[in-house]
Amino acid sequence: MQPPSPPADDRSEMPHEVQTAGGLRPGVSAEVARRTGVPEAHVYGTSSFFHLLADPDTKVRVCTGLSCQLAGSHELLAQAQASGLPAKGCSCLAACDAPPAVLRDRRVLTEVTPADVEAAAGDWRRLVAAHAPDEASERRWRGHVGPERSEEQPLAMDLLAEPDFTGAAFAQAGAWGVERLVEELKASGLQGRGGAGFPAHIKWNAVSNEAETTRYVVLNADEGEPGTFKDREVLLRRPDLVVEGLAIAAQAIGAQDIYLYLRGEFELPWRTIEAAIATFQGNGHGTDLRFHLHAGHGAYICGEETALLEALEGKRGMPRLKPPFPTQVGLWGKPTLIHNVETIACVPAIVRHGGAWFRDLGRTEPGTKLYCISGHVVRPGTYELPLGVTLDELVAAAGGYVGELKAFSPGGASSGFLPAEQRDLPLDYGNLAKAGSMLGSAGLVVLNQDANLRDAALEQLRFFSAESCGQCAPCRIGTRFLEEAVERRKRQGVGPEALDQVAEIAWQMNEGSICGLGQAAPLPLTSALQYFPEDFAEDAAR
Repeated sequence: MQPPSPPADDRSEMPHEVQTAGGLRPGVSAEVARRTGVPEAHVYGTSSFFHLLADPDTKVRVCTGLSCQLAGSHELLAQAQASGLPAKGCSCLAACDAPPAVLRDRRVLTEVTPADVEAAAGDWRRLVAAHAPDEASERRWRGHVGPERSEEQPLAMDLLAEPDFTGAAFAQAGAWGVERLVEELKASGLQGRGGAGFPAHIKWNAVSNEAETTRYVVLNADEGEPGTFKDREVLLRRPDLVVEGLAIAAQAIGAQDIYLYLRGEFELPWRTIEAAIATFQGNGHGTDLRFHLHAGHGAYICGEETALLEALEGKRGMPRLKPPFPTQVGLWGKPTLIHNVETIACVPAIVRHGGAWFRDLGRTEPGTKLYCISGHVVRPGTYELPLGVTLDELVAAAGGYVGELKAFSPGGASSGFLPAEQRDLPLDYGNLAKAGSMLGSAGLVVLNQDANLRDAALEQLRFFSAESCGQCAPCRIGTRFLEEAVERRKRQGVGPEALDQVAEIAWQMNEGSICGLGQAAPLPLTSALQYFPEDFAEDAAR
């Protein structure tokens, strides 16, 4: 099955009110159906799946993710609503290093306070002017990156370096051929940096060995895991690594079409990567390759690779059953190589310096890792360090703790919480898995002595409940049950019996959910109950 041809641009025939209104407003689904021949029910069902399309009247969305919550986002949301603005909560905007974050249409505003909202007097244009980043103020948007380069601390991605569009790694990979390239990837030990930690060379080898000659490369830049913003940094600071890595991958597996799926809120990263593609090909590299940029419309589940493929094909972003895997049956039924931004950005350095060099950069596992850290630390930001550093080492790079460490989430909302006593655990895939957690996307959130883990867990449960695609019953029902159970105990003074079924529900979700969302969703609550039962005791006493 080949990808469908895009419809002719007959926008002039579309009623003006439909053209300019945006989102799923009355008449839009019927007009799209008329133009494309797709049944209106399908147009409406797909559009209503995505937050940014389904609710166009909500022009202001305040992030209530854990990092923003710690910085006062709930108070900010209350102030916005009291001002009569059409504002709602959301999570997450990949701006955890500059909280609280607000989304105005598709533009992210950072470090917004209730006082800012009051001063704006309902005119959000004032906030946009004061808080929205642009090309002239990207440093403010990017936050902190480090440590500084040194001979003692070699880096694979080096986000502080100037972009390099010479195409040297692309040319070297072409001279090697696919077999040598896969061998170097294997020697490097590169694992998927999006969360799964799957060996990269196995994917490349699998696609290369497929009999079908039409193949695709897909970039997963739908960064939505609460606490995670590393891919935003790579796209902004080193788009050359992303473009060259994608070109190397396409050249190796025999693909001509490369699809980049960027989350809808990535306004600046979109412009940066678009310019990088033009520069790379303008310098004569990969001119036979076709790059296609696709904007997501607000669905965390599309970070799951098969849900992302469904969205690219114009469907609701619901995960597919596996097998078959995307390397066999991927985009439009063809073999597809899918990688996260950080993963593909590692490829040029591996080609330039060799797989053994990359492997030796790590401490407990191969390579360096982009750790993004937020919460109660002095300098929230993205830090490239050897894979396997401890929390204390990472926090030292981030300027130290704010207050006394109580708990930390090592890999975003999906990883649950660990107590301060486990601060010496290597932050890698294997050791965190043994501890019952995961490195995931390495979005670390630090909580000090003032944090209540019941409230922190509840915020994560609200996120998973809102973002469940609803395809499988264990996840659809289980996420809502867990959220409501904690809400009942907190707000209604219900005793311990409100949480009696948590373990059973968590087991059912883990065993019966199709994808990782349903499998990981209970972990914030189960880990908080395990390590911080005292934070739930006050509910029982009410």
